Amino acid sequence: MIRVLLADDHGMVREGLKYYLEVEDDIEVVGEAADGRKAAELAGNLKPDVILMDLIMPGVDGVEGTKLCLEASPDSKVVVLTSKAEDDLVLPAVRAGALSYLLKDVSASDLAGAIRGAASGKPTLHPMAASKMMQQVQADQGKQERQMRISPREMEVVHLIARGFGNKKIAEELFISERTVKTHVTHLLEKLEQSDRTQLAIYAINNKLVESS
Repeated sequence: MIRVLLADDHGMVREGLKYYLEVEDDIEVVGEAADGRKAAELAGNLKPDVILMDLIMPGVDGVEGTKLCLEASPDSKVVVLTSKAEDDLVLPAVRAGALSYLLKDVSASDLAGAIRGAASGKPTLHPMAASKMMQQVQADQGKQERQMRISPREMEVVHLIARGFGNKKIAEELFISERTVKTHVTHLLEKLEQSDRTQLAIYAINNKLVESS
């Protein structure tokens, strides 16, 4: 039997899932949780084969819940079952350790198939989720390529811009002319695709090119 833990904050959803899954001869629902923290507690106690995890829940959401569940039960497999495939949900869920990502419009038979696949280590991705993941991976690759084009001197300029230095102060700090500083700033804006030095500083901090003070 494939032992399944349900994590969803809607009781009716859990009841529906339980009804459909327990029709299957090889699937057994062993526990239910309304948030990620409770799911982790149950995962630690029950050691389910598969955890069906909603992402949008009050308190501890499904992304953090996935991390906690896998810490409590490392051999369990997390199958995300949620209502949306948003940019800010798909990759964080996968990075947290989710094996599969499905939307709630999935058919009962496909859901059962995804659970069986997850139990044997086979991932299942909704096409929209797969597309979002590919877009994010391509965006990350593009970002890395842009950052690799930054010269050591330009990196020094970025650090000083992020510290709030103006062109004159940067020139004094690096013993170069203000004109050279302006050239470096122009090149940085082009390479990192930013509109002004303020956005450049924010980009540098957010992408850990420099440390925030």
